[in-house]
Order: sequence, then structure tokens, then C-alpha cells
Amino acid sequence: MSSVPQELRFTQDHEWLASGDQDTVRIGITDYAQQQLGDVVFVQLPQVGDNISQGETIGEVESTKSVSDVFAPVTGEVVSRNEELEESPELVNSDPYGAGWMIEVRLADPKAFEELLDADGYSELIAGQE
Repeated sequence: MSSVPQELRFTQDHEWLASGDQDTVRIGITDYAQQQLGDVVFVQLPQVGDNISQGETIGEVESTKSVSDVFAPVTGEVVSRNEELEESPELVNSDPYGAGWMIEVRLADPKAFEELLDADGYSELIAGQE
């Protein structure tokens, strides 16, 4: 079973969010998601300065098995992107909650973070899918 860090928030689409400074969050895909994908070979991310809306497709993760969309878990502006993933997309597999992060977003609504699934809620979600 996947480990689920207690301090993070999660989405039904298997993205995680970590609260950053001020109104920013760091976003990536969960350990469960990377296990389902298999070996990640390419990651496409939005550009810094892009405005994203909750629920829209903001990128892709390509693995040896499939191509999966990455959805915006929140609405806001992309303030940083993990450039290392261009050269080392396998970081998504080896360290999904650390070096495999994808983007940082300044939230349009800071309350949006609190409305996402907590670790217990996400654990229940994936338990139902395993």
C-alpha cells in the first residue's frame, strides 16, 4: 500500500499539494499514481506565468505504459516549475513527494487548499481502488 504523507492535501485525480509560503502550493502526483503509471519517461508542464483553472488539463505524464493528463487541483498562477523533470522525469517515480514535484501555484483562493482531501480521505480513496 502507498504511503500517504499526513501534512499534504490530495485530489480524486491523485495529485498532492503541499502548502508553501504565503498563498502558494507545490503540486505533484502521488506515490499511488506513479505506481499505477509505471516508469515515467516524459513530463509536460505549464509555463511560469500561466493561469490555470481547477479541473482543467495542465500537463501530461508519459510512462512506458500510457500517457496520463495532469489536472489543475486548484485555480491560480504558475509561479515555478520543476525544470529537472525535463532531464530526469524518473524523479516522479523515485521521489514523488520530494524531487519529483511538478509546479508551484499562487492560489486564487487560499481556502481551496483546505477543501481538498486530507491524508485519511485520500487513504480511503485509494484503498477502494486497490
